[in-house]
Amino acid sequence: MKRENDEYGRNKMKHVKVVKSKRKSISVEVTADAEVIVRAPRWISNAAVVDFLEKHQEFIEKNLAKMEQRREALASIPKITEDELKALAEQAKEVIPQRVAFYAPLIGVTYHRITIRNQRTRWGSCSTKGNLNFNVALMKVPPQVLDYVVVHELCHRLEMNHSARFWERVAAIFPEYKIWRKWLKDNGVRIMAEFGGI
Repeated sequence: MKRENDEYGRNKMKHVKVVKSKRKSISVEVTADAEVIVRAPRWISNAAVVDFLEKHQEFIEKNLAKMEQRREALASIPKITEDELKALAEQAKEVIPQRVAFYAPLIGVTYHRITIRNQRTRWGSCSTKGNLNFNVALMKVPPQVLDYVVVHELCHRLEMNHSARFWERVAAIFPEYKIWRKWLKDNGVRIMAEFGGI
């Protein structure tokens, strides 16, 4: 019986990512990529993780089904053509540096290279060296959303985190950022799907 239980436990864990850390509690997350992630204390046993998964099986299966439906819906969204992508990239190379140049002095920061990419999941990023990356898909969002992303990344030149102080800096320059951050959260995945990202 124990051997059967061990085999069952291994099968249960096969498609689950377990992340152990100094945390005190155990939790489960179903990601947008339909991945099941269990976050648990370092001391917890695999048997306890399996037991936790069994207790939350209904939640996991419900969310896996939801994420699968979402992925199917996004996969059905028409993709932009290579010619459209090239045209949007040219537009981005002109528009985005202008917005960066406008906001950088207001925030009081400098920056180095600006790169435009067709990224699958990220709207922008800022390296410790001050290099800025922006997604070409920003050409398909409202101007306020583009400005929010630009301000967000430039504020990382002062705070390389998402602390309360970071958001205070964003709000000081872009007081209505929460409205446009929500717009991006509600609509961004659909736009990304047009560019091949899900």
